[in-house]
Amino acid sequence: GALYVSDEVMTGFRVGPAGWFGIEGVAPDLLTFGKVMGGGFPAAAFGGRADVMAYLAPAGTVYQAGTLSGNPVATAAGLAQLRLLDDAAYAKVDAAAAQVSTLVSEALAKEGVAHRLQTAGNMFSVFFTDEAVTDYAKAKAQQAYRFTPFFHSMLAQGVYLPPSAFESWFVSAAHDDAAIERIASALPAAARAVAEASPVSDSDMSRWRGGENGGSQ
Repeated sequence: GALYVSDEVMTGFRVGPAGWFGIEGVAPDLLTFGKVMGGGFPAAAFGGRADVMAYLAPAGTVYQAGTLSGNPVATAAGLAQLRLLDDAAYAKVDAAAAQVSTLVSEALAKEGVAHRLQTAGNMFSVFFTDEAVTDYAKAKAQQAYRFTPFFHSMLAQGVYLPPSAFESWFVSAAHDDAAIERIASALPAAARAVAEASPVSDSDMSRWRGGENGGSQ
């Protein structure tokens, strides 16, 4: 009797016009959306089977509201973006994501860095491990300390990565050939920094925290 809810906040309208549901082909009872549908503005939505949605006010008795519900600017921006997301736009994003993820993997492999590339449509993540990441425990077991020098090396060269070893990389239609070339040129130095990285000990972290806070704890 439980409802199947598909969380499409990250995948909805990003991996395709029907989100991950359109790829997987399993019809959920309810879907949640956000991020992409706002065209850069804060927006969120949910929807689902007509008989389930009928329980909500004003048609039904279940009250639902949100601080940002129906914001006219976010709604206008989101509708404008959704109208622009045609097949050509998705094809461009898919191709750019495939190219960037391949460049990243090749650069790391050249430096002998163990890593796994996990993909979901045009979204991908890089995990510093030689094992497939299929759950939280395996994701957490990666050598996350390698991400810090990777992130800062790329940032110093003008490429801003997601600021977490556990975050997905997002490529957009704005990433043209020039942007991808810039990413490619920054990767060799960043991959070398990853290869040279060493774990941070508890004492190192204590000294860092003490310095950050203006004194030892």
